[in-house]
Amino acid sequence: MPEIWRLIADPPLDGATNMAIDEAILDAVGRFDAPPTLRLFRWEPACLSLGYAQPVSDVDRERLAARGWHLVRRMTGGRAILHVDELTYSVALPTGHPLAAGTIVESYQRLSKALLAAVEQLGLAAHAAPKSADRPASGPVCFEVPSDYEITANGKKLVGSAQVRKQNAALQHGSLPLTGDVMRIADALAYPDDETRARARLRIAERATTFAGAAGREATWEQAADRVAACFAAAFDLDLRPGALSEAESARAAELRATRYAADSWTLRL
Repeated sequence: MPEIWRLIADPPLDGATNMAIDEAILDAVGRFDAPPTLRLFRWEPACLSLGYAQPVSDVDRERLAARGWHLVRRMTGGRAILHVDELTYSVALPTGHPLAAGTIVESYQRLSKALLAAVEQLGLAAHAAPKSADRPASGPVCFEVPSDYEITANGKKLVGSAQVRKQNAALQHGSLPLTGDVMRIADALAYPDDETRARARLRIAERATTFAGAAGREATWEQAADRVAACFAAAFDLDLRPGALSEAESARAAELRATRYAADSWTLRL
């Protein structure tokens, strides 16, 4: 019998709200007040997210503000991502769930099957990056280097994901860039001079891609969301039931947004 999960498809939201909702869901799933949840969402305005332990000095905040882009710090690790023109997913599971068993890398490997299938059903030949001990050193940009089992296309990173485990639950969220210029993230990061910034832009273009850039055609957010949901259901034998946050989750998300994700004490703490 298929396992019942909740499916949440959100309208565009600002970065602080998106990260607060993810943590509120994580808390609820860890208390068994909510079922395992697949959330599909997007960002408005564009937002640069930093990894949990990434220094804010990586960001050129003046250039960021000039572009009208927001800044948020994730509760997951990794490096900076510019969230714009993308589908973002999050999966929240109790830590005892089979998909969360073992190490984070092992869990990545399982969950990547659904993501890989979704990209392929959208018409793009893609691969899960193999486990490797020999990867080039990464800079401040998440998409410069694929982690183990993340999705690549034409040899370039396509999907960036990160996972955190706390409060008896695991949350993995990730970004599938659909269109746009992968190099523009360099416009919001701190570099000593224009020449270094230009080299960083070229390095990002060599190592990262969007769906449209790899496939030669565009997929809408709705098309991508439909395929991700369908492939999660098929890969893991799920009964995905459309739902929304509970009143308790909504209240917790509002609290987390005000006290953490929209607060300088969290975002600028490193």
